[in-house]
Amino acid sequence: MDLSIVIPAYNEHESLPELIEKITQSLKPHKLAYEIIVIDDGSKDDTLKVLRSLKEKYAPLRVLSFRKNYGKSPALSVGFREARGKSVVTMDADLQDDPAEIPNLLAKLDEGFDMVSGWKKRRHDPLSKVIPSKIFNLVTSVFSGIRIHDFNCGLKAYRQQVVKSINVYGELHRFIPVLAHWHGFKVSEIAVQHHPRLYGKTKFGMARFFNGFFDLLTVLFLTRFKSTPLHIFGFLGLVSFIIGFLIEAHLTWQWFSGTGIGQRPLFFLGILLIIVGIQFIGFGLVAEMISAGLAENVDYSIKEKIE
Repeated sequence: MDLSIVIPAYNEHESLPELIEKITQSLKPHKLAYEIIVIDDGSKDDTLKVLRSLKEKYAPLRVLSFRKNYGKSPALSVGFREARGKSVVTMDADLQDDPAEIPNLLAKLDEGFDMVSGWKKRRHDPLSKVIPSKIFNLVTSVFSGIRIHDFNCGLKAYRQQVVKSINVYGELHRFIPVLAHWHGFKVSEIAVQHHPRLYGKTKFGMARFFNGFFDLLTVLFLTRFKSTPLHIFGFLGLVSFIIGFLIEAHLTWQWFSGTGIGQRPLFFLGILLIIVGIQFIGFGLVAEMISAGLAENVDYSIKEKIE
């Protein structure tokens, strides 16, 4: 199998027939052995019924239907697990991603990259979605160190090793480039065509915008400090302890000079910072012991094995 196309779908019965046909036409000139995996994420409309009928017409189509709506990350996780292709392409089911871009993504992979993310350079979305997305992408790029413009574009291409190595859960599909980068894979980006939504309504809400930043903290912690938690807890604890100690040292000097300090708020702040600092360091040590116990189960990403 040369290629697997993974498509999460939730209430997209109107767009799926056109999408599958466009994918088929886009890949016809390239003579690839491919499969199309559509994950019906507990849709409440006729999505599953439409997919059943499409299966009769398109042999490469494979359908997995959830009993309930779990979300995009679980749908992608299951799709990655089922994918059999040497390369894997993901795209949304709403026709905003253009199937004609699939060959371009695969060509970029052939340049030596492990993952290629689409960049919706010209977006056809309302400002209420575009502006939060730009802020989110900028913040994620700065904190993750990955210089790409569009982390959450549904149109991406991967080598099989990437999708089999990363663990996508919760809402972490927005950070797949970060997870891939952390595993040592080479990540790139190309501009792709983006279309206005023709059917249904967007699943984007302001809650997703705020949740994304909490997910960013999760990803940064897991990727940078999962195996060395004392580095972050110890740093925070040491800073807090030193500030508290300096405050108390200053107040002690004043006390020796005859100035009363017992009722000053700064006195209690210094004590609080010292206690918090010791607690953070203690948390870090406990987390280190837990990490040491789990170290044997760590799955390291191996690029090549020569024997």
